[in-house]
Amino acid sequence: VHTKRTGTGSRGFLGMAYWDRDGEECLAFPDGSEDSEPDYEGLPQGASTSTHMLAGAVAGIMEHCLMFPIDCVKTRMQSLQPDPAARYKNVMDALRRIVATEGVWRPLRGLNATAIGAGPAHALYFASYEKLKKTLSDTIHPGANSHLANGAAGCVATLLHDAAMNPAEVVKQRMQMFKSPYQGVLDCVRAVWQREGPAAFYRSYTTQLTMNVPFQVLHFMTYEYLQELLNPHRLYNPSSHMVSGALAGAIAAAATTPLDVCKTLLNTQESHTLSSAGQSQGAHRHVSGLVHAFRTVYRLGGLQGFFKGAQARVIYQMPSTAISWSVYEFFKYGLTKRQHNNMRIQHIKAEV
Repeated sequence: VHTKRTGTGSRGFLGMAYWDRDGEECLAFPDGSEDSEPDYEGLPQGASTSTHMLAGAVAGIMEHCLMFPIDCVKTRMQSLQPDPAARYKNVMDALRRIVATEGVWRPLRGLNATAIGAGPAHALYFASYEKLKKTLSDTIHPGANSHLANGAAGCVATLLHDAAMNPAEVVKQRMQMFKSPYQGVLDCVRAVWQREGPAAFYRSYTTQLTMNVPFQVLHFMTYEYLQELLNPHRLYNPSSHMVSGALAGAIAAAATTPLDVCKTLLNTQESHTLSSAGQSQGAHRHVSGLVHAFRTVYRLGGLQGFFKGAQARVIYQMPSTAISWSVYEFFKYGLTKRQHNNMRIQHIKAEV
């Protein structure tokens, strides 16, 4: 039997080629397996959690930072009673007027708060999702993909993500509002803490969960379903990750817009809204809780109020989730490839 070192097909990982007695060339790796390729959907043992967390953190930061100007527009368009100078026709009109009247950097105000929160939040999000998806799938439907497992994993991942991200969301949205009084992130944190107490940073947490649990269930289940259609062999395929992520994000965003409007109200505590609702003084100086927020939105905006900023939300979520999944899958694939190569090389050196 003659051997040589070679690469494997499209992924190019180090292996060994040999010719059998019939003269056929076969491919084998140092672990004795034939035609073996590293499956980036199933990472090497002992390294999967750290790889998912690193890939998730990078994906989350890039997702939020690249789409931040649209997120700023979404927050303003969801205002129930905006200042006359902050009434916008559509997303492009809003961006144009914000830049023209408030400066070119105004749509990026609060970006640093988002970047600080997005890293750990998305690291927990993707790592827990991947771990639970595999564990629950093996339990519910061994050897195959389970939509129920994907949905359940998405729910748990959302609990962890929102716990880490909610304070950053409060700061970010308050700084995005028209005529925001805060000088910077630290000034906003200090002012909210002193005036409203630490509980203010989690006032919208239950509403965020109420929105994000169905959002992520729809998001993950749609993404996994589209991957089965567009990428059934689950290879690294950037175009399929991007298309699946964009469509999954759009569907989930459109369905959960009413809850997002309520979340924005709870986070920003708009002064005009509180005054109109007769809550500027007395026991109810703040909108608190999902039911209270729903009543306030309906009283001031009617049914249409629940869909304020829907266009901006969908426009934000489509590229946002496409970027998130594409970057996540890219880093997961790249890190896994490097890890696999190192393991193979170490194995070969050990045998030599």
